[in-house]
Amino acid sequence: MKNSSIYSQVITRLVSDTIAFSVSYFFLYYLRFHSGIIPTTIVPSFSAALFTGIVLLIYWLLVFFFAGMYRNWHLRSPFDEIFAVWKVCFVATAIIVLLIFYEGERFTRMMFVLHYLFQSTAVTIGRTICRRIQVKLRANRIVSIPTIVVGCPRRAIDFYEKAERFVNWGYRVAGIILINKNQIDEFKKIVAEKNLNEIKFDTLENADSFLRESNAEEVVITSDQTDHDTLFRIASTAVDCGMRVTIEPDLYSIFTGQTRTQSLYGIPLIEINTQLLKPWQEIAKRLFDIVFSFLVLLIGLPLWIIIAIIIKLDSPGPVIYKQPRVGKNGKVFMIYKFRSMRSEPVPAKQTWTQVNDPRVTKFGRFIRKTHLDEIPQFWNVLIGDMSVVGPRPEQPKIVDEIIKEVPYYKRRHLVRPGITGWWQVKYKSYEFSIDEIRNRLKDDFYYIENFSLKLDFEIIIRTIMLVFRGHGQT
Repeated sequence: MKNSSIYSQVITRLVSDTIAFSVSYFFLYYLRFHSGIIPTTIVPSFSAALFTGIVLLIYWLLVFFFAGMYRNWHLRSPFDEIFAVWKVCFVATAIIVLLIFYEGERFTRMMFVLHYLFQSTAVTIGRTICRRIQVKLRANRIVSIPTIVVGCPRRAIDFYEKAERFVNWGYRVAGIILINKNQIDEFKKIVAEKNLNEIKFDTLENADSFLRESNAEEVVITSDQTDHDTLFRIASTAVDCGMRVTIEPDLYSIFTGQTRTQSLYGIPLIEINTQLLKPWQEIAKRLFDIVFSFLVLLIGLPLWIIIAIIIKLDSPGPVIYKQPRVGKNGKVFMIYKFRSMRSEPVPAKQTWTQVNDPRVTKFGRFIRKTHLDEIPQFWNVLIGDMSVVGPRPEQPKIVDEIIKEVPYYKRRHLVRPGITGWWQVKYKSYEFSIDEIRNRLKDDFYYIENFSLKLDFEIIIRTIMLVFRGHGQT
């Protein structure tokens, strides 16, 4: 069953954490009210203590979920996981202590230390046991990671043999994709020489269908050949199917901006991450988008009304210009702008606006230069079509044309498009070419992989500075 290894990880960690949180809570409850070590005048009833324990258990599980503690930790070092546990426990414990500050300053400090130490230690012990259980499950082939290997015959089979020998890795090679069809005879010859079991295989020409039908969880690219676009297409298809993608370090320069380095039992691999944001990051970003866009629309309302009136007086036509754009997960939505051009029939072919486009009105030139024409897009942000910060959305037909040349372009659709972005604050270029698209993607992927509210804030500040400089296209 697909994702069986991930499900087993989640289930074992949920059970382990539930036990750890419960044991820690009742130990602290005993220490606080029944040990005699800490003076107390009021002892809550068992039912009250049980209710509080259930509430705290739900609280801790939600905190761990939103902190991404139930993601796939198979390729992460156990030390990374332990460090993350102690960091999350520190923040969560501090929140609890702040909520019971009325107990007294001395008590609060002492209980903070005790709660933090007991909780972190209990969870660490539980998760260490979980890792040992996972190793046993993988070693006995009870759970495994169905994997497709991409590469030349010898390197792909070498990985296959290692996966068969070191079963605690958890990999089960479900198929091999050869770089070209001329390698089929060589592949069959090696399989026969090594007396290996029958291995399902295909070539790059059929890679897309092979991946979609494989029901695999991961793709490992072992090839160092130079057909970069084809390898990107494989990675893009795999990500679309929800598969993790790992590549060897000698391809790192090819995938610059969309990878995260990992190490598997001493073997350096690079993972193309499919989970871009932790749950709490998605919620925090969405809340920020709602609050920020609402304030912009509300506080600036008198100015936006004045702009609308001037647009109407400057040239006949609607105040708001609408155009289809491609958003998150490839969903098409209508983007809104203050109209900056003369109102004309919509052309059959979707194109980028040219620099010094003769259709731009006098006032339109000003609002384009100052980016004020983008203000209605805060409504797109408010209703969830866009984010304040993210890759800029493009028109559907243009997207289709780009994907034919740059298949991995679809990766930028894993997040909401933005009004402004990392590329927009670094460059001023409106040239439309495949090379320019590739350059922009490096910055889009940099933002996607390094998202933080701090980075969003930096981009917003840089955007405001550029608005005052008249950075926009005319």
